[in-house]
Amino acid sequence: MKNKIPAALIWFRLLAGLLIALLAYTDAPRWWIVMLMTAGLLSDIFDGIIARRLNISTQTLRRLDSSVDQVFWLCIVVATYIIAPNFYKKNWVSIVILLSAESLCYLVCYLRFRKEVATHAIASKIWTLILFATLIDVVLNSVSGWLFQVCFYFGMITRLEVMSILLLIKEWTNDVPSVYHAILLRNGKPIKRNKIFNG
Repeated sequence: MKNKIPAALIWFRLLAGLLIALLAYTDAPRWWIVMLMTAGLLSDIFDGIIARRLNISTQTLRRLDSSVDQVFWLCIVVATYIIAPNFYKKNWVSIVILLSAESLCYLVCYLRFRKEVATHAIASKIWTLILFATLIDVVLNSVSGWLFQVCFYFGMITRLEVMSILLLIKEWTNDVPSVYHAILLRNGKPIKRNKIFNG
């Protein structure tokens, strides 16, 4: 039964994302949305950790994790647009650039490997926390100033890193911590992954 916990956390995150979008549409209290966002983020952190501890961190599970991640965050973007449309109108250029960079990563990965992105780079994990804080700021205050700027620039840096990793590796590989590790893989050398953050 315990082997099903990681998958259950992933499916919970999908449900949380859909509920977040629904709650925003129904004008529910914003703290409900923040609670679901937090629960979803925690599920994202612990599904991988638990899977690695149980030694069941398979490619299939990691691919499912990545796909559900995209839906979860897209639901939050939809919710924040419903809550704070003026924030999106004010920052639409930066948002379009960032979303385009994210989409380009997926396009490159699909064209090269016919699979979705599952690099789970360390810097991208840090960006996820910054993105999380930014979106909570938008949910609670309908605006985000300097935090959004940090989120945008760090997001662009990490999207460029992910794209570089995808162009460097010769075959699809999940859990590549950084560009440095991608170079090692390209040269046929083994890489060391963190037991907590990477499988």
